[in-house]
Amino acid sequence: MSENSDRESVLGKVRAALRREGEAVAPPPPASARVTPRVAGDVPAELQLLLAEIERVGGKTRRIAGEGDLRAALAELVAAEGVRKATAWETPVLQELGVSAMLGDLGVEMVSPDAEKELLAGCDLGVTGVDMALPETGTLVLRSSELQPRLVSLLPRVHLAILGAGVLHAGLHEVFGEVKNEGYCVFVTGPSRTADIELTLTIGMHGPGALYVWLLGGVF
Repeated sequence: MSENSDRESVLGKVRAALRREGEAVAPPPPASARVTPRVAGDVPAELQLLLAEIERVGGKTRRIAGEGDLRAALAELVAAEGVRKATAWETPVLQELGVSAMLGDLGVEMVSPDAEKELLAGCDLGVTGVDMALPETGTLVLRSSELQPRLVSLLPRVHLAILGAGVLHAGLHEVFGEVKNEGYCVFVTGPSRTADIELTLTIGMHGPGALYVWLLGGVF
């Protein structure tokens, strides 16, 4: 029996079970099954919601007022997480902020974001920006590009994401509308979580075990 015959046989059984004939079009979903796209509130409320939801899923948030505050926050993070080696996106925004230089001043060894994955996996900290954020679920969306290697957010044991108010999006419909033609995107909702067949939850098994999200005012 050919592959096409096998396919038609299976589809025929499915149609019979659904009591459909030939290529009958499935009926439209009922109105009760339709979900109205979320409408965003004002920016301060959306930012407050975003940070609250990130905290709810295990992330650690902070509002950064300026360069001095950023430097102090990095020093606290390095001490709290025992960061000795880090990698960071080399985007214009992060370079302007001087994140890599500040980490270097703190005695942290910086690894190129284009390094081999074994070297990136050996980093304690990965620093990225954020392209889009969903306040309703505390989800961050990171595009992947030459300047934004996705492994920076996936391999180090701690992920620091730095964002501004301009990345807010009302819902997934907006996000998918923007990234539908792109190769890769990373969706981050809290630290990495993995559960086995007995539902034993493990943090950081297949990704960062800690997520820090910092909101910078007046930068973006």
